[in-house]
Amino acid sequence: MLGSQPGAPMLLSLADLSPLLPGIALWALALALPLTSLLTPMERGLAAGALAPAIQQLLLVAAGVALALVVGVGCEVVLSWVLGPGWASSLGLIAVLAGLFWSVAGRDDDPPA
Repeated sequence: MLGSQPGAPMLLSLADLSPLLPGIALWALALALPLTSLLTPMERGLAAGALAPAIQQLLLVAAGVALALVVGVGCEVVLSWVLGPGWASSLGLIAVLAGLFWSVAGRDDDPPA
């Protein structure tokens, strides 16, 4: 609830974010792969450590998902504030479809010789 009483701290609940959840998911999906390059130092650090490879992979996946969700929340909240929730979610969908388009368009169709 957003500070229902005068002088009360502004707290954001899940009910306040529920209209934004589809857009957050779309933005997280659209930005997941580009953001994974930021996890390279963590990957190197884990590889140098003594953890089992399965645990390393689990930590990397969890960190990637958390990073994508945090950035997705930021994108959706800022764009919802500037443009409105409907437009922000639509732009998230466009970002997902553009990423899909560029991945298909950038695929090499010629088999290696």
